Amino acid sequence: MADNTQRFSNRVDNYVKYRPSYPTDIISFLKKRIQFNNKFVVADIGSGTGILSQMFLDNGNTLFGIEPNEPMRKKAEELLYSYSSFKSINGTAEQTTLENESVDLITAAQAFHWFDAEKTKAEFKRILKPNGYCCLIWNERLVTSGFEKAYEQLLLDYAIDYTSVNHKNIDEKKIAAFFVPHQFIQQTFSNKQVFDFEGLKGRLLSSSYTPDENHPKHKPMIESLKNIFNSFNQNNTAQFDYETKVYLSKMS
Repeated sequence: MADNTQRFSNRVDNYVKYRPSYPTDIISFLKKRIQFNNKFVVADIGSGTGILSQMFLDNGNTLFGIEPNEPMRKKAEELLYSYSSFKSINGTAEQTTLENESVDLITAAQAFHWFDAEKTKAEFKRILKPNGYCCLIWNERLVTSGFEKAYEQLLLDYAIDYTSVNHKNIDEKKIAAFFVPHQFIQQTFSNKQVFDFEGLKGRLLSSSYTPDENHPKHKPMIESLKNIFNSFNQNNTAQFDYETKVYLSKMS
């Protein structure tokens, strides 16, 4: 799909239900490293359905959710309507529409690999206040257990463009280049999800690279998923382990 901003339009319900959240230890990490507090104005770029945004809203921050995909943005507005400090904006990483020097912290969770790095860097520097920070976050699914290895192979067998859009294509060298001339701090947290089969299916279908029900690969993919679950489940559940990787740097 040429326009990456539209990749998740038909994945919203599964995305809300089955994508992992982020460890609240991230807030403690930011407090320790940059004296983060609830007075910080946060811009969550590629905010999607608001999974990360809610963590900062619960902390009492004013938060701009910048999301170009209308179905995802509307779902975030629906889910976060009770937070008066949530500001939903139709914008992109390259064109946020925010005012110059208007935010203290920029976050991008499970999103930076979709951005044009050069244009995004210029935009981030424009909207950050002096001494502002940027925090890039990914939940990186581990491939350690027999179940996780079988699931990874399923993606390699059936997913449409998994290898080309995988966020792991953004390595630390590229992240370092984005933050130049500043150096980043990297921190890793443990995270996990436990699913029954329907949850596992929903998690699979929340990914933009998996074939939808109209694709000829869809049915055999689901059959393969059933076989994997039947082979590896324990007490009718299967577990994904994640490393939540956080990259923090001054940018302004």
